[in-house]
Amino acid sequence: MKTKILLSGNEAIAQGAIDAGCQFYAGYPITPQNELIAYMALHMPQQGRVFIQAESELAAINMVFGASAAGARAMTSSSSPGVSLKQEGISYIAGAELPAVIVNMMRGGPGLGNIWPAQSDYFQATRSGGHGDYHCVVLAPASVQEAYELMFSAFNLADKYLMPVMILGDGMLGQMMEPLQLSAVSCQLSAKSKKPWALTGCQGREPNIAKSFRMLEGDLEKLNLKLQKKYQLIKAKEQCCESLFLDDAKIILVAYGSMARIAKSVVNALRSKGKKAGLIRPITLWPFPKNIFKQVAQKNKKAKILVVEMSYGQMLEDVKLSLEGKLAVDFLGRAGGGIPTEEEIIKQIYG
Repeated sequence: MKTKILLSGNEAIAQGAIDAGCQFYAGYPITPQNELIAYMALHMPQQGRVFIQAESELAAINMVFGASAAGARAMTSSSSPGVSLKQEGISYIAGAELPAVIVNMMRGGPGLGNIWPAQSDYFQATRSGGHGDYHCVVLAPASVQEAYELMFSAFNLADKYLMPVMILGDGMLGQMMEPLQLSAVSCQLSAKSKKPWALTGCQGREPNIAKSFRMLEGDLEKLNLKLQKKYQLIKAKEQCCESLFLDDAKIILVAYGSMARIAKSVVNALRSKGKKAGLIRPITLWPFPKNIFKQVAQKNKKAKILVVEMSYGQMLEDVKLSLEGKLAVDFLGRAGGGIPTEEEIIKQIYG
């Protein structure tokens, strides 16, 4: 029998990062993700790895830039206002084509808002809140176990495509505690392993350069065309979602992260009463899993869609774009710490 341990979502993300081979962490405290930074502060030095509490969010993301350029698996974490401060550095990392992992455990906004869970940073994450034509891969866990497991995916995708990858959670997921099954494999990575682009010293080869500043005419456009080609490949290969009961569903709920747990409970409750309900849970928010919506629109032309978010209609736009007007779409959203309940969702469906 495999042993399970009890961890919060924040702690599971931290343990997942450690087990995925994270060698460098820099962050700055902010609620509701402080358990994550505290866990890293304790366990990273025990593993002989680097933990730094930076003097600010700006310092933290730029330390991640430097560590990644040197070949380390590097990450940072924060919550909504702190991630806003990191946007310039994230854009630099994307422009330099470096791998990095950024965790955002969202809280209510705008401004300092409050520490309650929200999903109002969807646009910032999926539209890439920094300047320039770039993207982050965005992964949205819905459980403590998945938060742990997606850290392996995050680091692997960052290394595979040489780009920033964001874990988008929220205060509810960060604070809840659930049993967690740890991976049997812990990745121990050398700073120089399989990273020929890293700044590890020339040693008889041509020097590597990590930069996002390109002043020669045409150079920046070449980079952007290269990035766009990479992003199209990611859209084709990396879409991921969970789906339930789509073949006969008359009403399909669409939700991600913590909100999807509530939506799934509604679907199961309705199914137990003979109601034909289904669920689509995007796991990759970018690339958005458009293919599943296209399939539903082709096979189940009478289905209706209800998008449920802890925001006022951000993922809603991607759902509508994916469906291209082929199915009716309704919406239920709350924000600023408000969480749609099962009763509210059922009332929205049936009036």
